[in-house]
Amino acid sequence: MGQAWGFGKHGGPEVQEFFDRPDPVPGRGEVLIRVDVAGVNPLDHLVRSGLVPGLDGGRPFPRVLGMEAAGTVLALGEDVDGLEVGDAVFGFALTGGGTYAETTVLSAPNTARVPAGLSTTVAATLPVAGTTAVDALDQLGLPAGATVLVNGVGGGVGLTVARLAISRELRVIGTGSTAKREHAEAVGVRFIDYAAEDVVAAARELVPDGFDGIVDLVGGASLRTVAPLARDPRTVIAVGDASVTDLGGRFVERRLDRENLERSARLALDGVLAPVITAVHSLFDAPLALATVENGHTSGKVVIKVA
Repeated sequence: MGQAWGFGKHGGPEVQEFFDRPDPVPGRGEVLIRVDVAGVNPLDHLVRSGLVPGLDGGRPFPRVLGMEAAGTVLALGEDVDGLEVGDAVFGFALTGGGTYAETTVLSAPNTARVPAGLSTTVAATLPVAGTTAVDALDQLGLPAGATVLVNGVGGGVGLTVARLAISRELRVIGTGSTAKREHAEAVGVRFIDYAAEDVVAAARELVPDGFDGIVDLVGGASLRTVAPLARDPRTVIAVGDASVTDLGGRFVERRLDRENLERSARLALDGVLAPVITAVHSLFDAPLALATVENGHTSGKVVIKVA
């Protein structure tokens, strides 16, 4: 038996609970891991709220929260290639196992070895933030010297997008709340405080001819506000709001496979995808970890140290 943090039904934070569960049995194409570190993402509370169907693997309640983790392989299911018991790995829990737990199952095709020299803490941030940054910027394909707006730059994904963009010699302007300014400017972003400035006016003053690309991490009304700042609507990439296509933009094309994870790990080793980790919580503090992300009160990446 091991402890897990999850939810007994769909809803708000009030449905969350700690519970004990037996170690999951890895099914076909799964690996059982002892979780070292789990990443915390806005997707987690959306899954809990029932807004992202199809990510539960058909598992009964209570379900475990979390979509990404790093740890050690304890057992292999059938038809698993390229991984062995004892490997340090990181990846996605795409079959409903969750990651806020002492042990869990990851989808083997969406799991990779942690390379020597990379900590499991950093590795646990790569499945969501790292690969999203790579995918969004690859999809934009901007040349060195181009200007990109990162709408919602202060979170874990936003700061990772910004660092990767700067490494590609792009000029990065980012929007965010006042509390996000310090971390954004520390990585080289020209910051626009949406609480204190008119975002459109400030952006047009900085980039009068329009942006070569926009990566939107906010969606909704904020996306509709900044989208016209792009010179070409096709260069607006949204990470969380599929309605971007109504504006002429594109939804991010995600690549969750092992190859993309390995690529992200190499970039992390090179310091290009070094995450801005601003909080490390214990599993006991998982409620606080998720609450800070859900409420938007944190900058950078939040992780849960389980082992």
